[in-house]
Amino acid sequence: MNDQIKLIGQRITDLREIAELTQQEVAQFLNVSLDTYKSYEDGVEDMPISILYELANKFGVDFSAILSGDAPKLNVYQFVKAGQGLKVDRRSNYKYQSLAPNFAKKSVEPFLVTVPVPKDEDSIHLTSHPGQEFNYILEGRVCIIINGKEIIMEEGDSLIFDSRSWHGMKALDGKEAKFLAIVSD
Repeated sequence: MNDQIKLIGQRITDLREIAELTQQEVAQFLNVSLDTYKSYEDGVEDMPISILYELANKFGVDFSAILSGDAPKLNVYQFVKAGQGLKVDRRSNYKYQSLAPNFAKKSVEPFLVTVPVPKDEDSIHLTSHPGQEFNYILEGRVCIIINGKEIIMEEGDSLIFDSRSWHGMKALDGKEAKFLAIVSD
């Protein structure tokens, strides 16, 4: 079992207990089964980014505090050198790098996202989460689906959408793609 997944699960447990909520209440808030939620807290199952983001908002903490265990301290600016963002190692279909992990009280979460070449050409994992999302394609081409609508995006294309809508994407042309994602609550 991945140690990071277990640590994140413990942080979520601590935050839930501080908020004096039951596992059932949080599972209902997230719209997942109680067994699934328990597996998140126990570090048995990895939480999708969208779940972590919802929990950060629910508990009033910064997203990066859940990931790293450290509260952000910077409040004027944060400079992040290329390739030095906080890597968010997830089992998800994408690789995430937080581009402002130490900036306190953010109103948005910026990520550099890498979409690998899909193993199954037809497979797109769909997710939804509160807020809005802005995507700007940096490299490659992607197919994004939002509530069943298919959009092909190329380098330099941008898209903003209500992220409560079911959405997901896959890289095209047998090459990975990279995009800037900015998620708001």
